[in-house]
Amino acid sequence: MNRNSATWVVMIIAISVMLAAAPYMARRAGLNNSLEQRDEMKGKPAPEFALESLDGATVHLSDFRGKAVLLNFWATWCQPCKIEMPWFEALQKQYGPQGFQVLGIAVDDASKEDIAKFAKDIGVNYPILLGKEAVGTAYGGVPFLPSSFFIDRDGKIVNRVAGLKSRSEIEDDIKAALSQGRAALQ
Repeated sequence: MNRNSATWVVMIIAISVMLAAAPYMARRAGLNNSLEQRDEMKGKPAPEFALESLDGATVHLSDFRGKAVLLNFWATWCQPCKIEMPWFEALQKQYGPQGFQVLGIAVDDASKEDIAKFAKDIGVNYPILLGKEAVGTAYGGVPFLPSSFFIDRDGKIVNRVAGLKSRSEIEDDIKAALSQGRAALQ
């Protein structure tokens, strides 16, 4: 291959990489604001939503008032999501009797059927809801997947986590959510 051909190949590859990365970089541009909002959201009421579940029911966050909630934004293509979802299943079994509930919000472009198959194949034992962009925006944007919100029994945000954390860190946030709110004092 001559020098001109090699130059063209390198330029085409560079342009292709830039085009492929453009949507990711555009989303990531909101990262600083999102991280700043993480602390601003603590102690504030979690935004209410109404989303369709895989079984066709309309689910509201307020349906879980009195329970600690782990609200997890995820996608079928997200590798870290596939790591933490089995942890959520086990934690749902462990802490569910104490008033804990995991809610998964699928935010990818997969069909409802594909999302249901994915959840079934992994063995998800908690409700999966079909996400809407407006819900992610209400939660300060979701620049990373997975993104999780830990909500106390009164519906207030205890913590926001962007990206994969260890199971023990997730469990610590669950315990914090369970221990806060009026229902925890009764």
